[in-house]
Amino acid sequence: MSLEDDSLEYHEREPPGKLEVTTTKPTTSQRELSLAYSPGVAGPCRAIADETDDVYRYTGKGNLVGVVSNGSAVLGLGDIGPEASKPVMEGKGVLFKRFADIDVFDIELEYDDPDRFVDAVAGMEPTFGGINVEDIAAPACFEIEQALRERMDVPVFHDDQHGTAIITGAALLNATELVGKDLENLEVTFAGAGAAAVATARFYVSLGVRRENVTMVDIDGILTTERAEAGELNPHNREFARDVPEGDLGDAIAGADVFVGLSAGGIVSQEMIRSMADDPIVFAMANPDPEIGYEQAKAARDDRVIMATGRSDYPNQVNNVLGFPFLFRGALDVRATEINEAMKVAAASALADLAKADVPDAVRKAYGDQPLQFGPEYIIPKPMDPRVLFEVAPAVAQAAIDSGAARADFERASYVEELEARLGKSREMMRVVLNKAQSDPKRLALAEGHDETIVRAAAQLADRNIAKPILIGNRTRIERVVADLELAFEPEIVDPETADTEAYADALYERRKRKGITRTEAAERIQESNYFASVMVEQGDADAMLTGLTYHYPSALRPLLQVVGTADGVDHAAGVYMLTFKNRVVFLADATVNQDPDAETLAEVTRHAADIARRFDVEPRAALLSYSDFGSVDNEGTRKPRRAADRLRTDHDVDFPVDGEMQADTAVIEDVLQGTYEFTDLEQPANVLVLPNLEAGNIAYKLLQRLGGADAVGPMLAGMAEPVHVLQRDDEVRDIVNLAAVATVEAQQRE
Repeated sequence: MSLEDDSLEYHEREPPGKLEVTTTKPTTSQRELSLAYSPGVAGPCRAIADETDDVYRYTGKGNLVGVVSNGSAVLGLGDIGPEASKPVMEGKGVLFKRFADIDVFDIELEYDDPDRFVDAVAGMEPTFGGINVEDIAAPACFEIEQALRERMDVPVFHDDQHGTAIITGAALLNATELVGKDLENLEVTFAGAGAAAVATARFYVSLGVRRENVTMVDIDGILTTERAEAGELNPHNREFARDVPEGDLGDAIAGADVFVGLSAGGIVSQEMIRSMADDPIVFAMANPDPEIGYEQAKAARDDRVIMATGRSDYPNQVNNVLGFPFLFRGALDVRATEINEAMKVAAASALADLAKADVPDAVRKAYGDQPLQFGPEYIIPKPMDPRVLFEVAPAVAQAAIDSGAARADFERASYVEELEARLGKSREMMRVVLNKAQSDPKRLALAEGHDETIVRAAAQLADRNIAKPILIGNRTRIERVVADLELAFEPEIVDPETADTEAYADALYERRKRKGITRTEAAERIQESNYFASVMVEQGDADAMLTGLTYHYPSALRPLLQVVGTADGVDHAAGVYMLTFKNRVVFLADATVNQDPDAETLAEVTRHAADIARRFDVEPRAALLSYSDFGSVDNEGTRKPRRAADRLRTDHDVDFPVDGEMQADTAVIEDVLQGTYEFTDLEQPANVLVLPNLEAGNIAYKLLQRLGGADAVGPMLAGMAEPVHVLQRDDEVRDIVNLAAVATVEAQQRE
């Protein structure tokens, strides 16, 4: 089946298209419906009538963008009309929602006349917080955008013009840095003189390129003053006419530092690339076939060619999704009246800076584990990088405020937290712990200090002031990893092979001498990083510890239990996962440690899980789960969680509601819990779920994560004498940073 056949099947699958309207408030009861519509809706209507700006308070206008087109210049398809453009406009709505959580109505208008188009769109201003004009032919697109900007008091943005300008602008900033050239001295040649080319050239001038150094070529040759005087150029590209002899693309590109292709595939030869200045920058963005192929451009010269295209199968893809969702996110959130030049420059600068930061593992995996690192083949971030939202949107919002375009203020730190919450509950929950960790970072021993993922996580921990990482392992090996990663990071390294380990060996021997270990064996084991780090924490030379990335869980856990042990009064440690869903968070125990706990152990595990919940500022409500409800089945298996719940309810030290045994749906569905079992001690659904054994716990968390769409944080090891945790073997940098923050907060609380 061809790609087109696949796409047709994808779009016609029920329901047809790609967008739908969903409710954001509950509407299951008659009362809720009366609040949503008549008669309750009269209240917000009257409030908005009294104060128009309250429309942002009581409706979704502030998060709603209109994607508007007449289908006169659909990318790669041309003038196909408004109906045929609708799949593209729906797709644009998908990107807005997916990348920046912005809602979209797509509007297709059958107006070729710019004035009628402008009248129609301007009349919709009460509906939308912003307008994205899309796929309109030049030169009408210039006139339409300018007229709408003048008439409307909300942001208006023509992505076909400015999107490419912003993304290639970011690429230009980094490419010139790599080749050691100054923007003001660049000679830039454009192939193409349409909307995207003109907007991009204007934007480069805003970045610092001199207008007189821009040469633009259309199908008839170089844009010269002679052609402008003869009336061959339109009012928009005329500004880039140069007082130079007539010539073709070959003449224009000779000696240029930068080539920007926004025209047609295959029009640039290797000879043309060879004629450019030293270390040329080539942005060949015609799609699907660039002006010159990536391999051909690279092979044309012996020196460095920094190359970008519009294709995803080559490095440095110029993809507009890096721009418009985040520009609108920042503009909407400060209720900007426009998207101005300062906001666009801020977006490009933020993208350029982000390309220099360490790339998350999830992004690397999304692109086939490419070695993404700032350099000639990575000068702009990848579209799937979630950090773009946290970097670009705040930069745009701040630029809107600084330039006087904003009608609302913002505080950056809290705004970033709001943005994180839009990407998922787990980020919102982790922000609570990260903020606590940053208030007083602790010394964190990382037992697998030589591992690349651990080193990258350590660099982030130090940079974000979450913890003070100590890398345990061979010093030479660790320093080589740091150098290879080109990290601006000078880690603290402790090498068991060269350190004075006598005191640590003595401590290990004292702990284990009656459990089968000799002094000689203690000296040997202390050379192992897990034992060394464990003793380091036990002796107070580190406040917390992480291990397990390169070990099976039981192997990593064993030294911790042998050296650190459980806390006073604790018989059993437990592994707790935080599972986050769109509007709910639950803590699930035990999925990693206790294979077949008895009632006393289950009660202890419940206390541990409740302590973990409070670390995230969540008041625990615990349910001990089984396959029966409150004695409906009576056997040894169901008695175990029932006895554990009874013990907890009668324990005066337990200050949170707990009940059981109960089925999983009883524990988490309010109608079942209160409607059928009104006697339960849980007045609200449980948020701490305790499984009857390790098998059930492991199955439950993996099903919830893989099929239920939950984000998992953990496992967090609870009940230990010190803050020590075991990573999973497939953990990414983000997982390590999160668990490190948990360990730091635990160390703070113990202090």
